[in-house]
Amino acid sequence: MTDAPLFRDRIQAGEKLAALIQTELMLPEVDSTPSKIVYALPRGGLPVASPIANSLQCPLTVLVAKKISHPNNPELAIGAVTASGEVLWMQQKLFSFQASGLREQASKAAIEKARSLEAQFLPFCPQVNPKGAILILVDDGIATGMTIAVAVKALAQLAPAQIWLVAPLAPPTMLPWLQDWCDSVLREFKISYRILVLATPEPFVSVSSFYSKFPQVATFEALDYLKVKS
Repeated sequence: MTDAPLFRDRIQAGEKLAALIQTELMLPEVDSTPSKIVYALPRGGLPVASPIANSLQCPLTVLVAKKISHPNNPELAIGAVTASGEVLWMQQKLFSFQASGLREQASKAAIEKARSLEAQFLPFCPQVNPKGAILILVDDGIATGMTIAVAVKALAQLAPAQIWLVAPLAPPTMLPWLQDWCDSVLREFKISYRILVLATPEPFVSVSSFYSKFPQVATFEALDYLKVKS
């Protein structure tokens, strides 16, 4: 744990991000005219995203992404997937089983988990039209960057005007990597993007270590944020 956590809890982090987003939208170089939609990465992203959607008075929905676990070590993330089937691999982790069918097995298992979770959330998600909109993608923190990066791939398919990647904190080295990733993925779609992170602490121990309160968010708790907006 750090001596002085940066955030009391996810709600406070979301309130701080909401204020930052409002400031960014007033910048002269930012086209703020398109409609806005907030996409949370569940489950932990929803308490952060809710104050943002409330501040912007816009819809709150979800985009489900899951890590791909190594078949021989479930705690080791080797990539990420979305419920829509987008896949992103951490190349440096693949050498141990790259030539075998385990890679496909691992990605299929992760996609099934993502789709199962998505099925629980979709009945409470509003109908939204992402085409030409500003899509604000929110998580409670960025560690490896895999889940938020693969989520960008999924959102790019929806033809938005802009994609904003928003999180309370990330490792200092993560921001250049995310910028390179967004440049490479979004260039062909001609989609502009912004990355908004409140803090890049170093050393970066874990996302949870920078919160005073960081409990696991149960599915029923995460759903409450969508129910409030509906």
